[in-house]
Amino acid sequence: MPKISVGDAEIYYERYGNGTPVLLVPGLGGLGNYWAPNIEAFARNHQVIIHDHRGTGQSTRSRIRYSVDQMTNDLIRLMDALDIEKAHLVGHSTGGAIGQTLAVTQPDRLISLTIYASWTKADPFFRRVFEARRALLSHVGAAAYVRATPIFLYPNWWINDNIAPLEEREKKTIRNFPAVEIGTSRIDAIVAFDRTADLHAIKTPTMVICAKDDILTPPYFSRELAKLIPGAELVELECGGHCASETNATAFNKAVLDFIARHS
Repeated sequence: MPKISVGDAEIYYERYGNGTPVLLVPGLGGLGNYWAPNIEAFARNHQVIIHDHRGTGQSTRSRIRYSVDQMTNDLIRLMDALDIEKAHLVGHSTGGAIGQTLAVTQPDRLISLTIYASWTKADPFFRRVFEARRALLSHVGAAAYVRATPIFLYPNWWINDNIAPLEEREKKTIRNFPAVEIGTSRIDAIVAFDRTADLHAIKTPTMVICAKDDILTPPYFSRELAKLIPGAELVELECGGHCASETNATAFNKAVLDFIARHS
């Protein structure tokens, strides 16, 4: 199981394929295997790196105050340890917040940036959603939190069509869920995130992509990101929910890989 020390923690990662590096960075759940439906397509012509965020999966379960800056620093240290000077970054949700931060603070590390199903800063809707999810985790527990999560991530038709494998995945997720204090701290980190004042300075070629039926980070967030980042392209998939890379993988892969190809 490959792990890299980032000083005060070990980060689990996997690497596939050869060529220019592409970092597929997961969202709040933090698990690199979120990208399982996409790895084969991306690895045909690229070196693909996935990782588990600190606090999740097979990475160190640090009991710290989490932040998007800290998650970004972990990713930079992983890049350094793997001798990756520059890479394309595709970030889902929280991974998109990490991408925004990296493009602002260390733009020389990026070839291109894809911000997928992400947000600018917490608005009243976003805060209400994550207050509810945080309360569920804190007061009812991990099992209820995990079982409720698909409601926010997937379209109803996809849940109905995939209920058996989804429930098997949930059992494993519940068994391996981090301590409640880690989960709540990671929620607090994304609610506190706000890079809107810096987005005008991003020079990295950027694509913002979302699905029109995403109810967790609705498309208005992506439209705002594309408006605030100079020259950013906006792609809105017809369907797929918050996890369109899984539920609408063919369209997602084509859009992102075409963008990366134009900036390789």
